[in-house]
Amino acid sequence: MNAQQAGTSSKTGRNWTIFLLLSIYLIASFLWRAFTPAHEYPRPTERFLTMGIDLLCVIGLVGLRKQVAKGDVVFWIALAAGIGLFAIRLNGDASWATGHLVYFLTPR
Repeated sequence: MNAQQAGTSSKTGRNWTIFLLLSIYLIASFLWRAFTPAHEYPRPTERFLTMGIDLLCVIGLVGLRKQVAKGDVVFWIALAAGIGLFAIRLNGDASWATGHLVYFLTPR
């Protein structure tokens, strides 16, 4: 194996790792926000930061799709989860602010 083939192989492995990490983050974040109730509103800075991170992860996932051919099923599940993260925010005012599907205050 020459140096060019070794460099291509390591780049493909690195892309696959990044692809898996983005997929795991999007899927786990979606499941967390869909099934765990929120108990307080975050500050606006945190709200927009999480929305920005989610958007960047979806863009990165789509950008890596062509370079990583063997992850088609994982790609579609992660893309659905990424779009679902933004769909949750359209559920109402509390969902827009928290990013969670359910919101309630705990009794004191």
